[in-house]
Amino acid sequence: MGRLISSVVMATVIAAGLLLASVGVVAAATPTFGAPTATATFGTRVVFTQPIHTDGAIASAEILLTFPLAAGPEVIPVPAPYGTGDRLLSYTFDLSIDGHIAPNTSLTARWRVHPTAMPDAPVTGPLVAVTYSDTRFDWKTASGTLVRVHWYQGDAAFGAHALQIGEDAVASASKLLGVSETDPIDFYVYADQAAFYDALGPGTRENVGGQANSDIRTMFALVTPAEIDQPWVDIVIPHELTHLVFDTATSNPYHFPPRWLNEGLAVYQSQGYDPGYRSTIDAGARAGTLIPLDGLTGQFPTSYERFSLAYAESTAAVDFLVRTYGKEALVTLIKSYASGLTDDEAFSQALGLDATAFGDAWLKSVGAVAPVRFGPQPAAPGPVPAPWAGQQAPGSSAAPGSTSRPASPTAIPTARPGSDLAATGASASGMAALVVAAAIAILSALGLYRVRRRQDAADA
Repeated sequence: MGRLISSVVMATVIAAGLLLASVGVVAAATPTFGAPTATATFGTRVVFTQPIHTDGAIASAEILLTFPLAAGPEVIPVPAPYGTGDRLLSYTFDLSIDGHIAPNTSLTARWRVHPTAMPDAPVTGPLVAVTYSDTRFDWKTASGTLVRVHWYQGDAAFGAHALQIGEDAVASASKLLGVSETDPIDFYVYADQAAFYDALGPGTRENVGGQANSDIRTMFALVTPAEIDQPWVDIVIPHELTHLVFDTATSNPYHFPPRWLNEGLAVYQSQGYDPGYRSTIDAGARAGTLIPLDGLTGQFPTSYERFSLAYAESTAAVDFLVRTYGKEALVTLIKSYASGLTDDEAFSQALGLDATAFGDAWLKSVGAVAPVRFGPQPAAPGPVPAPWAGQQAPGSSAAPGSTSRPASPTAIPTARPGSDLAATGASASGMAALVVAAAIAILSALGLYRVRRRQDAADA
């Protein structure tokens, strides 16, 4: 008994030693992270670094880079550190290769490594954040209730005027769309066209005087100090800020509202359905060149004439919606989108008709007809057996109390028990079964024949 107890104790001691040794190996192989850094250089790059200490080999490494409003981080592989000891992980987001970033965009990142000794237990480092800013100018800032204006040319009065326009625009759009804004909105005012286009990025259209980026709640506008009192400034600023309020009111992860509704509300709120737009709509209705609203759900046309027509139609459609159904229906429509409904669902819930029917009603209101649709068309209904359409077969009588409709000329006759067609069908079915059975018998015979030949060859 004593020898048995001694053996058990010895085995326990050995197992404990092995366990402690394995824990020591794992602990030694677990890397530790230092303080990460992130630095942004306007127009060039954003560089992320992460000091790391490891006592074991690292199989792979990656940076988890997150942009504003993204569903999750981008997982970007980076070269794993070689060897052990103190090492440095680094990643560069090159704007000339990886894409443009708008000023005032905040990025967050974390590093993750996969130790060779623990392939199924990756280790993640601390979070680091950086804001990509336009550092070319010495920005001045004035803050209101919700809007923060940033400018680099002009005095304090210029900034105060721009701020007041912005504050009034946000309050007015919030009232129209039935939403309460709480988060601040940044408004950057550029005084130089080249610098303004550099901020917006490549591909910016030459007629753009302002732009709203809802993902970072930031507006950019091209307004010089000498232009701040021009009438168009009171249009551009409210127009772009209405886009940001519209995004707050309709934001959902499933479905974007149609572009014509977004742009139409921005124009309706900033300048209204003015005589110029009315003239454009009247001319398009007479010429039959109006674009159906469902053709304006995405990007607008790029030619000046069609681009202007798209804005005119969007404004006219919003004006028709408010006049016909009321502002309460507009608020209901906007809130319907916030719950992720489709266009037809949102319009039906708010107005009692789907999006296509609303578009047709608007065309009718301006004296136009829906144009002929090109491209793929729904297939014409083909012939179906009479019972599928709820009809009696030709020559049969309807059951008492039932109604029957004459079969269409293209209807396919359906066999009835005892009819010649049924007999013909049964005969054809029987013949087909005999043919299949004969084919199976022939194939089986051939198979047996080949097996017998192989057996005879083996015996020989």
